[in-house]
Amino acid sequence: MGDKRLILNCDDFGQCEAANRAIMHLLEEGKVSSASLMPPAPGFREAAEWCRKHGVSNVGLHLTLNSEIEGLRWSGLTGHPSLHDETGHLHRTVEDFERKADAGAVREEIEAQFRAVREAGLDISHVDNHMGSLYGLETGRHFVPTVLWQCAKRGLPFRLPRNISLEGGWIKAVEAAKRNQAKVAALADMLGVGLPDWLLSHPYQPVEGETYDSFKESVIRGLYALPDGVVEIFMHPAADDGLMRRLTTHWEKRVWEYRLLMDGDFHYALRDAGIVLYDYRRLQAERRRPRLRAAARLLRLLWRPTETKKSKID
Repeated sequence: MGDKRLILNCDDFGQCEAANRAIMHLLEEGKVSSASLMPPAPGFREAAEWCRKHGVSNVGLHLTLNSEIEGLRWSGLTGHPSLHDETGHLHRTVEDFERKADAGAVREEIEAQFRAVREAGLDISHVDNHMGSLYGLETGRHFVPTVLWQCAKRGLPFRLPRNISLEGGWIKAVEAAKRNQAKVAALADMLGVGLPDWLLSHPYQPVEGETYDSFKESVIRGLYALPDGVVEIFMHPAADDGLMRRLTTHWEKRVWEYRLLMDGDFHYALRDAGIVLYDYRRLQAERRRPRLRAAARLLRLLWRPTETKKSKID
């Protein structure tokens, strides 16, 4: 196996019909590594039933604690008031979630979403997080230890990068609690939770003057500069339909992503750059062996209870 291993993941599986159509097609054609399901979203049942019917095993849980799209809102599975806004839907923004969510309610909602995929008859391959709401990106109040423990109990890897930024990179890394990254990686290793080395994406909306061709060129150019190790690139592909156009300002980029992932030039570049398409099951199989007692000690030393308004983990 080469040094450049790429997980191509489709986020927001189950969000709506347009996302489901695109992601089902990509999974059927083997163009991507995996996809991540959103249990609270309105298209979840359709997506889960399709996965079960077709024996799809490379799907994960997209832990969803936000509902950001006007006209396409959803509520959590547990109904805890602290997780919802005045309309009864999950908070629109990550900042509102971080400031208002009760830690116990977050844990119960996470567990409910795990139950939802299990009751749908699915054996998930990984766990990740919609909008990075659990990372503490806005206020520093995060729920990383909670989700790592939940993953460890189930023997699942989690999308949280060991490395934060890529110098000169073509796609921007998620800015996830830089000061705590070494602690997070150490805890994950002790728990036996697999992590990718890098997590990469790009702007959700077309930048000024951008076209599909220029977007495609930039992505392909970036493939040749991909760092060694396990890299995840996550996208939000969707078919072009009238509802998607009405619901979100970044519908065009989602359509471009779908087109790109089906583009022969993109897949030729993967092969030409010596990139191996990888998945989370293989990543987890190669994880370091868990050291649960050491992990428990590290957890007590490094993190105070998340019931506080803001984690003090500097």
